[in-house]
Amino acid sequence: MKKYILLLAVAGLMSSCYDLDLYPHDQLSSGTFWKTEEHAHQGMVAMYATLRNENVFGAYYNIDALSELAADYNNWQMPGIIMGTYDYANGYVKSKWQSAYDGIFKANLMLQNIDNVDVSEDDKIVYKAEARFLRAMYYFHLLDFYGGVPLYDETTIVANEVMDMLKPRSSEDEIRKFILDDLDFASANLPLKWESTEYGRATKGAAYALRGKVKLFAKDYQGAQADFEEIVKGTQYGYGLNDSYPDLFTTKADQCKEIIFSIMAVNGTNSEYGMAYPLRLGTRCTYGGGWNNNVATDYLADMYENRDGSKFSWEDYFPGFTTDRQMQHDIFWAKLSSDYKTVAEYPTQKNKIRQAYENRDPRLEQTLITPYSYYYGCNGIVLKMVEYVVANNTNEANGFLRENKPSHFNYYWRKFVPEGDMDGTLLDRSHSPVDFPLIRYADVLLMLAECYNENGNQKAAVEMINKVRQRPSTNMPAINNGDPWMKATTKEEVFQRIVHERAVELACEGHRFGDLKRWGLCEEKLNYEYDDIVGQKLFARKFVARDYKFPIPKEEILRNPALGEQQNPGW
Repeated sequence: MKKYILLLAVAGLMSSCYDLDLYPHDQLSSGTFWKTEEHAHQGMVAMYATLRNENVFGAYYNIDALSELAADYNNWQMPGIIMGTYDYANGYVKSKWQSAYDGIFKANLMLQNIDNVDVSEDDKIVYKAEARFLRAMYYFHLLDFYGGVPLYDETTIVANEVMDMLKPRSSEDEIRKFILDDLDFASANLPLKWESTEYGRATKGAAYALRGKVKLFAKDYQGAQADFEEIVKGTQYGYGLNDSYPDLFTTKADQCKEIIFSIMAVNGTNSEYGMAYPLRLGTRCTYGGGWNNNVATDYLADMYENRDGSKFSWEDYFPGFTTDRQMQHDIFWAKLSSDYKTVAEYPTQKNKIRQAYENRDPRLEQTLITPYSYYYGCNGIVLKMVEYVVANNTNEANGFLRENKPSHFNYYWRKFVPEGDMDGTLLDRSHSPVDFPLIRYADVLLMLAECYNENGNQKAAVEMINKVRQRPSTNMPAINNGDPWMKATTKEEVFQRIVHERAVELACEGHRFGDLKRWGLCEEKLNYEYDDIVGQKLFARKFVARDYKFPIPKEEILRNPALGEQQNPGW
């Protein structure tokens, strides 16, 4: 599908975000557009384009900042939400609603017009299946964040009815049934695979996986299990775990067997398409200079087990560490030379610090940049190996990792963040050529494990978890291997393993907040004080019962007063 993105740019179809007062589909809906196969392809790409919107899935990694795994650190999208100070006029709350509906209306536009296009009936069915898959994905996103929402299907012609789109909210059950109906159609009519030139378009396996996830979130464990088993046991799909975990978050993952559905990214001279990992997740040492809008927390870093599978604790290395912030500072602190170009004095216990990171689940340092490790970064665009030294006045020009707030010391993402200039393929910090996985096989295995556990088959659940843990590049000890700390036989023990494994396997992929909400664990996990590596308090995370759903945005209530009478509880 990547070759069609440039066609889209030429056609001018990647339009601004949803606005009911001025909806930008005049070109797509004109009487001269929906005629040829090329038009159908361009309309198809327009449907997928909204996935890259940062308010929907284009910055889905930042959703982890709503959990305990990460922080929306430089006041980018949702600091007010994290600190519990937001209301129904919040900009992110509004933009997420509008952007998701933008994707829905583009899918509806395809459904309204594809029968007029000069392509085969079989091709029309596939286009409809893609549209219904994407519409289901956008509606599921709205359902997860807002609950029931107004339901607009392909019978709504936005260009003609913009002033009359005043439907009340449908119930959560009604929205879910609509989503499942769309996915029933998609799973029946999407192809197993596409040719490599069309890679990235939705497939039958993606529809089964998404349908299983919708059922899982509704606690239909039997139904979800059947959908996930279709993928895991169905050899015709060809899915499997990639041998290398870190390769999944580079261009090496393009068309690999683990990726079930992803956001396509392209990059090139003057290109405006791609993913903004270098800018949003990278530090000043990332190609072009990153803003580290999102950083990983110490809560995530400390989740990664010891190499033998036992629980990690800083107390095993530095007794008293967890309650003594001054000790945390002193243990990590280094001093630079007077010209700030070299390290004058490393921490006295640097070797023990490195041991604490290196003797761990390999995914820790495949996911995060940790103190006194190295990262192949740059000074601007000049490639340079840098070291993460915890000290004042570090600078990338002198070979040190540096963030936007040089007085703070966080964990930084290695996952998705490019090394160097990616052998010349990275040309712009806002447009990495690495695809973003929305559904991958490891996620499906862990969701299937959850279904097995809820359905009373703990043995099968453990088997699925162990598949993920024993990927060749991870190779962590199997659950129930005989070591007492690896025992998990009861439903609660296996559930705790699933909670853990989904955190460390899927970090920075946007799943954690939805997981915590459906498990009812938000009040327990999301009220804490966040401090950096050296114990400096940065903010307090707050979560109360109303936060399980975003409020219906103020702007939508002003447009449609019926929504104000149906506001979510607590708002």
